Amino acid sequence: MQTGAAAMSYGLGFYRFLDGEPAEPDMDVVRAVLSPCDAAPEKAAEGDTEFWIRAADGSEAEVFVFDSGIGVERPQAGDVWKIIIELADRLGAGILIPDGTLLCCEDMRGHLPEGLESDAVFVPEITLEVFERVAGPFSPPLT
Repeated sequence: MQTGAAAMSYGLGFYRFLDGEPAEPDMDVVRAVLSPCDAAPEKAAEGDTEFWIRAADGSEAEVFVFDSGIGVERPQAGDVWKIIIELADRLGAGILIPDGTLLCCEDMRGHLPEGLESDAVFVPEITLEVFERVAGPFSPPLT
């Protein structure tokens, strides 16, 4: 899956943990990051947990918010990746990469459920460059 960043089946999961348990995503943060890039604002509703986002360059992704995390489906190569990474960063969430690796900030280490630490890569900050280094290389490049 390493070469399929723009493939139809590529998906990521965002998870934040507190004391070994999944934490509910902060919907205020989700809306603050995603609303400006809503690809169908006319369809937006107050309690929406599904978002279709489009970056200024036209690249798109679908985002689904669940009680215990967020799914990002079919992100296309382009600036939409900057939005995706900003969302993970602002939420303080780790990114579950399709190969099973959890990319997360160092400060989440003590909060992970037992056994998950062995599948995690800890970094000081999640940036697009760090994500590409851990999850890539991608062909074509993400942005």
